[in-house]
Amino acid sequence: MDVPVWLWIVFAATVVVSLTVDLLAHRKAHVIGFKEAGLWSAMWVSLALIFGGVVFLTLGSTAGTEYTTAWLLEKSLSVDNLFVFALIFAYFKVPREYQHRVLFFGVIGALVFRAVFLTLGVAVVNRFTFVLFLFAAILFYSSYKILSGQEENFDPGKSFAVRLLRKVMPVQDHYSGTHFVVHEEGRRVATPLLAVVAAIEAADLIFAVDSVPAVLAVSDDLFIVYTSNAFAILGLRALYFLLAGLLDRFHYLSHGLAVILAFIAVKLILQASHKMISTSIPEIPSPVSLAVIIVILAVSVTLSMRRPAKSPDGTDAPDADTDK
Repeated sequence: MDVPVWLWIVFAATVVVSLTVDLLAHRKAHVIGFKEAGLWSAMWVSLALIFGGVVFLTLGSTAGTEYTTAWLLEKSLSVDNLFVFALIFAYFKVPREYQHRVLFFGVIGALVFRAVFLTLGVAVVNRFTFVLFLFAAILFYSSYKILSGQEENFDPGKSFAVRLLRKVMPVQDHYSGTHFVVHEEGRRVATPLLAVVAAIEAADLIFAVDSVPAVLAVSDDLFIVYTSNAFAILGLRALYFLLAGLLDRFHYLSHGLAVILAFIAVKLILQASHKMISTSIPEIPSPVSLAVIIVILAVSVTLSMRRPAKSPDGTDAPDADTDK
Protein backbone atom coordinates (compact mmCIF):
# COMPACT_ATOMS: atom_id res chain seq x y z
CA MET A 1 0.00 0.00 0.00
CA ASP A 2 1.35 3.39 -1.01
CA VAL A 3 1.03 5.43 2.18
CA PRO A 4 1.99 9.11 1.82
CA VAL A 5 4.72 10.32 4.13
CA TRP A 6 2.50 13.08 5.49
CA LEU A 7 0.06 10.49 6.85
CA TRP A 8 2.85 8.81 8.82
CA ILE A 9 3.82 12.26 10.14
CA VAL A 10 0.22 13.01 11.14
CA PHE A 11 0.04 9.68 12.97
CA ALA A 12 3.35 10.22 14.80
CA ALA A 13 2.42 13.79 15.74
CA THR A 14 -0.99 12.66 17.02
CA VAL A 15 0.59 10.00 19.24
CA VAL A 16 3.25 12.35 20.63
CA VAL A 17 0.79 15.17 21.32
CA SER A 18 -1.73 12.78 22.88
CA LEU A 19 0.85 11.23 25.20
CA THR A 20 2.12 14.69 26.17
CA VAL A 21 -1.37 15.94 26.98
CA ASP A 22 -2.09 12.76 28.93
CA LEU A 23 1.14 13.08 30.92
CA LEU A 24 0.55 16.75 31.73
CA ALA A 25 -3.06 16.09 32.72
CA HIS A 26 -1.92 13.41 35.17
CA ARG A 27 1.37 14.91 36.33
CA LYS A 28 0.06 14.86 39.91
CA ALA A 29 -0.63 11.42 41.33
CA HIS A 30 -4.33 10.92 42.03
CA VAL A 31 -6.99 8.24 41.93
CA ILE A 32 -8.66 8.00 38.51
CA GLY A 33 -12.41 7.91 39.08
CA PHE A 34 -15.11 6.41 36.86
CA LYS A 35 -16.21 9.76 35.40
CA GLU A 36 -12.67 10.86 34.52
CA ALA A 37 -11.88 7.45 33.01
CA GLY A 38 -15.08 7.64 30.95
CA LEU A 39 -14.15 11.03 29.52
CA TRP A 40 -10.65 9.87 28.61
CA SER A 41 -11.99 6.65 27.08
CA ALA A 42 -14.39 8.65 24.93
CA MET A 43 -11.50 10.86 23.81
CA TRP A 44 -9.27 7.91 22.86
CA VAL A 45 -12.06 6.14 20.97
CA SER A 46 -12.98 9.36 19.15
CA LEU A 47 -9.35 9.96 18.24
CA ALA A 48 -9.01 6.41 16.85
CA LEU A 49 -12.22 6.73 14.81
CA ILE A 50 -11.26 10.17 13.48
CA PHE A 51 -7.93 8.80 12.33
CA GLY A 52 -9.82 5.88 10.77
CA GLY A 53 -11.89 8.42 8.84
CA VAL A 54 -8.68 10.01 7.57
CA VAL A 55 -7.49 6.57 6.43
CA PHE A 56 -10.81 6.01 4.62
CA LEU A 57 -10.56 9.34 2.80
CA THR A 58 -6.85 9.03 1.99
CA LEU A 59 -6.26 5.33 1.27
CA GLY A 60 -9.73 4.14 0.31
CA SER A 61 -12.55 2.08 1.77
CA THR A 62 -10.59 -1.19 1.84
CA ALA A 63 -7.78 0.31 3.91
CA GLY A 64 -10.30 2.09 6.13
CA THR A 65 -12.21 -1.12 6.79
CA GLU A 66 -9.00 -3.02 7.53
CA TYR A 67 -7.90 -0.32 9.96
CA THR A 68 -11.24 -0.34 11.78
CA THR A 69 -11.30 -4.15 11.94
CA ALA A 70 -7.72 -4.33 13.23
CA TRP A 71 -8.38 -1.61 15.82
CA LEU A 72 -11.55 -3.28 17.11
CA LEU A 73 -9.81 -6.68 17.16
CA GLU A 74 -6.87 -5.35 19.17
CA LYS A 75 -9.24 -3.44 21.43
CA SER A 76 -11.19 -6.60 22.21
CA LEU A 77 -8.09 -8.75 22.72
CA SER A 78 -6.63 -6.12 25.04
CA VAL A 79 -9.41 -6.79 27.55
CA ASP A 80 -7.37 -9.80 28.66
CA ASN A 81 -4.59 -7.37 29.49
CA LEU A 82 -6.88 -5.59 31.91
CA PHE A 83 -7.29 -8.70 34.03
CA VAL A 84 -3.50 -9.07 34.16
CA PHE A 85 -3.08 -5.39 35.10
CA ALA A 86 -5.46 -5.95 38.02
CA LEU A 87 -3.47 -9.04 39.05
CA ILE A 88 -0.15 -7.18 38.92
CA PHE A 89 -1.46 -4.20 40.90
CA ALA A 90 -2.89 -6.53 43.54
CA TYR A 91 0.33 -8.59 43.73
CA PHE A 92 2.54 -5.52 44.25
CA LYS A 93 -0.12 -3.69 46.30
CA VAL A 94 0.23 -0.61 44.10
CA PRO A 95 -1.55 2.44 45.59
CA ARG A 96 -4.38 3.50 43.28
CA GLU A 97 -2.98 7.00 42.85
CA TYR A 98 0.22 5.57 41.30
CA GLN A 99 -1.42 3.17 38.87
CA HIS A 100 -1.87 5.62 35.99
CA ARG A 101 1.83 6.53 36.03
CA VAL A 102 2.77 2.85 35.81
CA LEU A 103 0.39 2.20 32.93
CA PHE A 104 1.60 5.31 31.09
CA PHE A 105 5.15 4.00 30.87
CA GLY A 106 3.82 0.51 30.22
CA VAL A 107 2.00 1.86 27.17
CA ILE A 108 5.14 3.55 25.84
CA GLY A 109 6.99 0.25 26.12
CA ALA A 110 4.11 -1.56 24.42
CA LEU A 111 4.19 0.89 21.50
CA VAL A 112 7.90 0.23 21.01
CA PHE A 113 7.59 -3.55 21.30
CA ARG A 114 4.62 -3.72 18.91
CA ALA A 115 6.51 -1.62 16.36
CA VAL A 116 9.34 -4.19 16.42
CA PHE A 117 7.11 -7.28 16.40
CA LEU A 118 4.75 -6.03 13.71
CA THR A 119 7.58 -4.87 11.45
CA LEU A 120 9.17 -8.32 11.72
CA GLY A 121 5.80 -10.02 11.32
CA VAL A 122 4.91 -8.11 8.15
CA ALA A 123 8.35 -8.84 6.68
CA VAL A 124 8.05 -12.56 7.45
CA VAL A 125 4.48 -12.87 6.13
CA ASN A 126 5.33 -11.06 2.89
CA ARG A 127 8.33 -13.34 2.33
CA PHE A 128 7.06 -16.67 3.69
CA THR A 129 3.32 -17.09 3.22
CA PHE A 130 3.32 -20.53 4.84
CA VAL A 131 3.97 -18.91 8.22
CA LEU A 132 0.28 -17.94 8.22
CA PHE A 133 -0.53 -21.60 8.91
CA LEU A 134 1.73 -21.43 11.96
CA PHE A 135 0.00 -18.26 13.14
CA ALA A 136 -3.36 -19.98 12.71
CA ALA A 137 -2.17 -22.89 14.86
CA ILE A 138 -1.10 -20.45 17.60
CA LEU A 139 -4.52 -18.79 17.58
CA PHE A 140 -6.36 -22.13 17.61
CA TYR A 141 -4.28 -23.22 20.61
CA SER A 142 -4.97 -19.94 22.40
CA SER A 143 -8.68 -20.33 21.73
CA TYR A 144 -8.61 -23.90 23.05
CA LYS A 145 -6.83 -22.83 26.26
CA ILE A 146 -9.45 -20.17 26.94
CA LEU A 147 -12.46 -22.40 26.27
CA SER A 148 -11.02 -25.31 28.25
CA GLY A 149 -10.04 -23.11 31.19
CA GLN A 150 -6.36 -23.94 30.71
CA GLU A 151 -5.02 -20.42 30.36
CA GLU A 152 -1.60 -20.10 31.92
CA ASN A 153 -1.53 -18.18 35.19
CA PHE A 154 0.71 -15.14 35.05
CA ASP A 155 2.87 -14.77 38.15
CA PRO A 156 4.08 -11.12 38.25
CA GLY A 157 6.82 -11.82 40.78
CA LYS A 158 8.34 -14.62 38.70
CA SER A 159 8.21 -12.91 35.30
CA PHE A 160 11.50 -12.76 33.41
CA ALA A 161 11.54 -8.94 33.41
CA VAL A 162 11.13 -8.69 37.19
CA ARG A 163 13.76 -11.37 37.85
CA LEU A 164 16.15 -9.59 35.50
CA LEU A 165 15.53 -6.26 37.24
CA ARG A 166 16.36 -7.81 40.63
CA LYS A 167 19.67 -9.05 39.21
CA VAL A 168 20.55 -5.65 37.76
CA MET A 169 19.80 -3.62 40.91
CA PRO A 170 18.29 -4.14 44.35
CA VAL A 171 14.58 -3.44 44.77
CA GLN A 172 13.44 -1.82 47.99
CA ASP A 173 10.35 -3.06 49.83
CA HIS A 174 8.46 0.23 50.09
CA TYR A 175 7.20 2.79 47.59
CA SER A 176 8.89 6.19 47.34
CA GLY A 177 6.10 8.26 45.85
CA THR A 178 6.08 8.09 42.05
CA HIS A 179 9.84 7.52 41.80
CA PHE A 180 11.11 4.48 39.91
CA VAL A 181 14.71 4.72 41.16
CA VAL A 182 16.07 6.34 44.32
CA HIS A 183 19.49 6.75 45.92
CA GLU A 184 19.92 4.83 49.13
CA GLU A 185 23.21 4.73 51.04
CA GLY A 186 25.12 5.96 48.00
CA ARG A 187 23.71 3.45 45.51
CA ARG A 188 20.84 3.41 43.03
CA VAL A 189 17.91 1.30 44.20
CA ALA A 190 14.76 0.44 42.26
CA THR A 191 11.39 1.01 43.88
CA PRO A 192 8.55 -1.50 43.59
CA LEU A 193 7.00 0.86 41.02
CA LEU A 194 9.78 0.00 38.54
CA ALA A 195 9.19 -3.71 39.19
CA VAL A 196 5.52 -3.18 38.38
CA VAL A 197 6.41 -1.56 35.04
CA ALA A 198 8.72 -4.50 34.28
CA ALA A 199 5.92 -6.96 35.06
CA ILE A 200 3.49 -5.09 32.79
CA GLU A 201 5.99 -5.06 29.92
CA ALA A 202 6.53 -8.80 30.40
CA ALA A 203 2.77 -9.34 30.25
CA ASP A 204 2.54 -7.37 27.00
CA LEU A 205 5.21 -9.58 25.44
CA ILE A 206 3.09 -12.60 26.32
CA PHE A 207 -0.07 -11.10 24.86
CA ALA A 208 1.76 -10.13 21.67
CA VAL A 209 1.92 -13.86 20.86
CA ASP A 210 -1.84 -13.76 20.20
CA SER A 211 -2.21 -10.15 19.15
CA VAL A 212 0.38 -9.95 16.38
CA PRO A 213 -0.74 -13.07 14.42
CA ALA A 214 -4.38 -11.99 14.80
CA VAL A 215 -3.91 -8.49 13.42
CA LEU A 216 -1.75 -9.79 10.55
CA ALA A 217 -4.78 -11.83 9.47
CA VAL A 218 -6.59 -8.55 8.87
CA SER A 219 -3.83 -6.82 6.90
CA ASP A 220 -0.18 -7.30 6.02
CA ASP A 221 0.39 -3.58 5.58
CA LEU A 222 2.61 -2.15 8.31
CA PHE A 223 0.83 1.21 8.40
CA ILE A 224 -2.59 -0.36 8.93
CA VAL A 225 -1.55 -2.91 11.56
CA TYR A 226 0.66 -0.59 13.57
CA THR A 227 -1.57 2.49 13.63
CA SER A 228 -4.59 0.39 14.62
CA ASN A 229 -2.57 -1.34 17.37
CA ALA A 230 -1.20 1.98 18.59
CA PHE A 231 -4.59 3.64 18.99
CA ALA A 232 -5.98 0.56 20.75
CA ILE A 233 -3.01 0.56 23.15
CA LEU A 234 -3.26 4.30 23.80
CA GLY A 235 -6.79 3.89 25.12
CA LEU A 236 -5.93 0.91 27.29
CA ARG A 237 -5.19 2.92 30.46
CA ALA A 238 -8.51 4.76 30.44
CA LEU A 239 -10.34 1.51 29.68
CA TYR A 240 -8.73 -0.14 32.68
CA PHE A 241 -9.85 2.57 35.09
CA LEU A 242 -13.29 2.63 33.46
CA LEU A 243 -13.80 -1.09 33.97
CA ALA A 244 -11.76 -1.58 37.16
CA GLY A 245 -13.86 -3.56 39.59
CA LEU A 246 -16.35 -4.50 36.86
CA LEU A 247 -14.20 -6.95 34.90
CA ASP A 248 -15.68 -10.00 36.60
CA ARG A 249 -19.14 -9.01 35.38
CA PHE A 250 -18.10 -9.59 31.75
CA HIS A 251 -17.51 -13.29 32.38
CA TYR A 252 -18.65 -14.37 28.91
CA LEU A 253 -16.25 -12.00 27.20
CA SER A 254 -13.35 -14.46 27.43
CA HIS A 255 -15.46 -17.04 25.60
CA GLY A 256 -16.23 -14.45 22.95
CA LEU A 257 -12.52 -13.69 22.56
CA ALA A 258 -11.84 -17.42 22.15
CA VAL A 259 -14.39 -17.57 19.33
CA ILE A 260 -12.85 -14.49 17.72
CA LEU A 261 -9.38 -16.05 17.84
CA ALA A 262 -10.71 -19.25 16.25
CA PHE A 263 -12.47 -17.22 13.54
CA ILE A 264 -9.29 -15.27 12.79
CA ALA A 265 -7.37 -18.57 12.62
CA VAL A 266 -9.81 -19.81 9.96
CA LYS A 267 -9.36 -16.52 8.11
CA LEU A 268 -5.57 -17.03 8.16
CA ILE A 269 -5.87 -20.58 6.81
CA LEU A 270 -8.13 -19.48 3.95
CA GLN A 271 -5.84 -16.53 3.23
CA ALA A 272 -2.73 -18.73 3.06
CA SER A 273 -4.51 -21.43 1.07
CA HIS A 274 -5.74 -18.85 -1.45
CA LYS A 275 -2.16 -17.69 -2.03
CA MET A 276 -0.33 -21.02 -1.88
CA ILE A 277 -2.78 -23.68 -3.07
CA SER A 278 -5.43 -22.23 -5.35
CA THR A 279 -6.97 -18.83 -6.00
CA SER A 280 -10.34 -20.60 -6.15
CA ILE A 281 -10.22 -20.96 -2.35
CA PRO A 282 -12.24 -18.03 -0.99
CA GLU A 283 -10.92 -15.47 1.47
CA ILE A 284 -12.95 -13.75 4.17
CA PRO A 285 -13.39 -10.08 3.22
CA SER A 286 -12.51 -7.44 5.81
CA PRO A 287 -16.12 -6.09 6.05
CA VAL A 288 -17.27 -9.62 6.96
CA SER A 289 -14.50 -9.92 9.57
CA LEU A 290 -15.50 -6.58 11.07
CA ALA A 291 -19.17 -7.61 11.25
CA VAL A 292 -18.35 -10.97 12.85
CA ILE A 293 -16.15 -9.38 15.54
CA ILE A 294 -18.81 -6.78 16.38
CA VAL A 295 -21.55 -9.42 16.64
CA ILE A 296 -19.46 -11.75 18.83
CA LEU A 297 -18.49 -8.91 21.20
CA ALA A 298 -22.09 -7.68 21.39
CA VAL A 299 -23.41 -11.17 22.15
CA SER A 300 -20.71 -11.76 24.79
CA VAL A 301 -21.43 -8.50 26.61
CA THR A 302 -25.20 -8.98 26.37
CA LEU A 303 -25.03 -12.51 27.79
CA SER A 304 -22.75 -11.30 30.59
CA MET A 305 -25.27 -8.64 31.60
CA ARG A 306 -28.33 -10.91 31.28
CA ARG A 307 -26.70 -13.82 33.11
CA PRO A 308 -24.57 -12.37 35.92
CA ALA A 309 -21.73 -14.46 37.29
CA LYS A 310 -22.45 -16.31 40.51
CA SER A 311 -20.49 -15.57 43.67
CA PRO A 312 -19.10 -18.50 45.71
CA ASP A 313 -22.29 -18.57 47.85
CA GLY A 314 -24.44 -19.04 44.76
CA THR A 315 -25.86 -15.51 44.60
CA ASP A 316 -25.34 -12.97 41.84
CA ALA A 317 -21.99 -11.20 42.12
CA PRO A 318 -22.47 -7.69 43.53
CA ASP A 319 -21.75 -4.62 41.45
CA ALA A 320 -18.40 -3.00 42.15
CA ASP A 321 -18.31 0.46 43.60
CA THR A 322 -17.05 3.18 41.32
CA ASP A 323 -15.72 6.62 42.06
CA LYS A 324 -17.79 9.56 40.96
